[in-house]
Amino acid sequence: MEYINIFIRSAFIDNMIFTFFFGMCSYLAVSKTVKTAVGLGSAVIFVLLVTIPINYLLETFVLKEGALSWMGEEYATMDLSFLSFIMFIAVIASIVQLVEMLVEKFSPALYGALGIFLPLIAVNCAILGGALFMQQKQFANVGQATVYGLGSGFGWFIAIVLIAAIREKIKYSHVPAPLKGVGMAFILTGLMGLAFLGFLGFEL
Repeated sequence: MEYINIFIRSAFIDNMIFTFFFGMCSYLAVSKTVKTAVGLGSAVIFVLLVTIPINYLLETFVLKEGALSWMGEEYATMDLSFLSFIMFIAVIASIVQLVEMLVEKFSPALYGALGIFLPLIAVNCAILGGALFMQQKQFANVGQATVYGLGSGFGWFIAIVLIAAIREKIKYSHVPAPLKGVGMAFILTGLMGLAFLGFLGFEL
């Protein structure tokens, strides 16, 4: 039940897009078609699912004060938390590079469609935000951190696929010229954010 609560909260209640507006640059740029939105959303899920548990283990056993006590008493008071940003970003960049190579090898068309936004996952604030929120939430074990990563990625995936589906449909609608493109995307994002507020009472 606890894992379900973590997943629901991270995916719907604390949604990276609709609650914190993290990763808006790639969200707006790649959400013109459902195909590219699904590709980038899947990549974000994978990156969060892998990087958050790795960063949790780094935080727990290396970085925070007393984390190195397993190496001996002389290390029990050592605090390397000032290295958190650097270590988290290094892990994220490594995993994003792996994802980029896999997508280029197995789906060249998707790789071409995503363009510069695939490697830019490394600086997507939703990814780093997930790691920093994990640090703030102080999960009891790596399983909870993993579920949080999966839920956060799934929430970002839902957001970008929903907006892409709507943007594909409104191509055939009579949208006022000043609102075409990003303008309408911002309006739709605001309305969807209000809709997601309904999940506030959905915790088990």
